[in-house]
Amino acid sequence: MPANSFSAARPAAISLAEILPWAVFGGLLLAIGFYFVGVEQGATAFFNGASVHEFVHDGRHLLGFPCH
Repeated sequence: MPANSFSAARPAAISLAEILPWAVFGGLLLAIGFYFVGVEQGATAFFNGASVHEFVHDGRHLLGFPCH
């Protein structure tokens, strides 16, 4: 078999209509994660108590968010 008989592989085309729902979903998850790590504490808290704050406390400092 000759070495040049293989066709070049091309990546499959993905349309914007296929990517858009996943991009919106990923952005929503990112925004929710950002809220819980960066904002959820004290006066702006959706949940009573400090359980969410304590759960994300080390991640908050790792990402540079001050909390105390």
